Amino acid sequence: MAITAAIVNPARGLAGPAYASRMSDTHDSEETLGAEDPQNPAAKDPSDWVTGDEPMTAPQRSYLDTLAREAGEQLPGDLNKAQASEQIERLQQKSGRGTS
Repeated sequence: MAITAAIVNPARGLAGPAYASRMSDTHDSEETLGAEDPQNPAAKDPSDWVTGDEPMTAPQRSYLDTLAREAGEQLPGDLNKAQASEQIERLQQKSGRGTS
């Protein structure tokens, strides 16, 4: 009986061995996760995001709602992606959630 570990793809949920194979095929040994990388779009300042003026995503809204409630704050519900990201970062620092 073989046991295959499932890999979680945050964008798509659980994936099987085919996803793992694709990931190993495209792995860049020079890449470092968690390091500041000017090539990484997630590392950009939110005000520089191409899609920063689009409405915040559902995951941003949910997490921001949780953080705001925990902080006893109220925020407007019409924030864009960049604004939501900035508020999430601020509230994480305030609550200590964003620290490792």
